Amino acid sequence: MSDEPTLPVKIDSTVPQTARVWNYWLGGKDNYAVDRALGDEIAKAYPIIVEIARADRAVLKRAVRYLAGEAGVRQFLDIGTGLPTADNTHEVAQAVAPEARIVYVDYDPLVLAHARALLTSCPEGATDYIDADIRDTETVLREAARTLDMTRPVALMLSGILAHLPTAEEARAIVRRIMDALPSGSYLVVCDGTDTNPELNDVMRIWNESANPPYAMRSPAEIAGYFDGLELTPPGLVDVTRWRPDPDPAGPAKPLHNLVGVARKP
Repeated sequence: MSDEPTLPVKIDSTVPQTARVWNYWLGGKDNYAVDRALGDEIAKAYPIIVEIARADRAVLKRAVRYLAGEAGVRQFLDIGTGLPTADNTHEVAQAVAPEARIVYVDYDPLVLAHARALLTSCPEGATDYIDADIRDTETVLREAARTLDMTRPVALMLSGILAHLPTAEEARAIVRRIMDALPSGSYLVVCDGTDTNPELNDVMRIWNESANPPYAMRSPAEIAGYFDGLELTPPGLVDVTRWRPDPDPAGPAKPLHNLVGVARKP
């Protein structure tokens, strides 16, 4: 298409990428024909996938709003940021607390190319972007400390990123390493899909045959393991449609087999 985004160095437009397909489902324009083709294939097999993408985005907005408001958190470390869309973490947090400081982390070159859209900030606060892999926790923590005060509580945001790690054991070890480096009063937010829906599992097989990186569906027990040693805030680890939903005249939304939890480090 003539309106394809200009290719920065290192971007492979021949293989679908998670951030770009997700951007497509959310109505964004930062994607390529291969991303749209895979997105359409998955949406045809499992039409609710777009609803899942939007529900995940909506629950993260609610979680950030809760953390910056009721919980009083002023620092956010958002790893696996994805492409900028509406209601990015810094926009939601700084709407509640203009002095909030946010660090984004991703290693997708297209996300890096659009990082300037994530670096807008209220004058009272700050934003930064780190080009790094979540597995390189030493670099993530060192670079985050340029913007965040690591002696004060930090909210670690991990949405859809842990499932891209090959095993739940590796994901749990990475979460533990980062949370161990954060002080008491910090929070962990995890949002990920479960393996409890056979139809969605079939769709993820389509994904993993075509896209990069693969997505490993986890059991609810495996996702719960990310929160070991932490204090889950009510309503606990629940479907994304059940975590402090905004009032809806149509009533409760149907479960989407994606779980979210927000937990405090004692």
